[in-house]
Amino acid sequence: MIRIVLILVMLFLAGPVAAGPLEDGWAAYQRQDYATALLLWRPLAEQGKAIVQSLLGLMYAHGHGVPQDYVQAAKWYRLAAEQGHALSQGVLGEMYEHGRGVPQDYVQAAKWYRLAAEQGHALGQNNLGTIYEQGHGVPQDYVQAAKWYRLAAEQGYRVAQNNLGTIYDNGRSVPQDHLQAAKWYRLAAEQGFAAAQFNLGYLYTLGWGVPQDFVQAYMWLNLAAAGGIDRAPEARDKLAHVMTPAAIDNAQRLSREWEPK
Repeated sequence: MIRIVLILVMLFLAGPVAAGPLEDGWAAYQRQDYATALLLWRPLAEQGKAIVQSLLGLMYAHGHGVPQDYVQAAKWYRLAAEQGHALSQGVLGEMYEHGRGVPQDYVQAAKWYRLAAEQGHALGQNNLGTIYEQGHGVPQDYVQAAKWYRLAAEQGYRVAQNNLGTIYDNGRSVPQDHLQAAKWYRLAAEQGFAAAQFNLGYLYTLGWGVPQDFVQAYMWLNLAAAGGIDRAPEARDKLAHVMTPAAIDNAQRLSREWEPK
């Protein structure tokens, strides 16, 4: 969650702007001078500036300059969310889904995800898709899950791309289509999403939706293993038993040379 928040905040503040408390606070935050950032931002948040209320939520959620306090984080995210701030709506939905700072409540999670999703926010769209897939707070509905995953995936959101890939891989609400699964896994994998790298490696191992290619399979499984996917080392090592030493060397070289797009 923190990575998403920080990227979007940086986009919001990018470009030439006149100096002011918001921008000065961001400069302080970037150099980890959280006390100064808080001093500059709290008055703006108390005046009702939604982006700054969201930033205070971030600081409390991660203990930046203040003791970590999910209750305070939820308070500030809610104030911003109630003003229609889409990112805060999505994050508040996550807090309800996981019971951080608020009682766990899937119905409330669905409410806030939907408000963010309907504004076109990729986090909200993906998470709304997830709760439709799981049936948490809403009736289980794979058609709705696929709809919201697709909207987020088409914005380049890698988690949603992987989720949409699994919808096609398993044929949930859509005809099973390994070509489409491979397409969406690849888009996420090329961004460095380890779960998608594992899934794409699996397809290359079996030749589903892609030509069977053990070198490509090994490379993607190796990257997934480096990314922390528990099943990836075993899958990679089993694959190595049917590969030549030269092929393994080639796959390892490709892994070393690989860079996210």
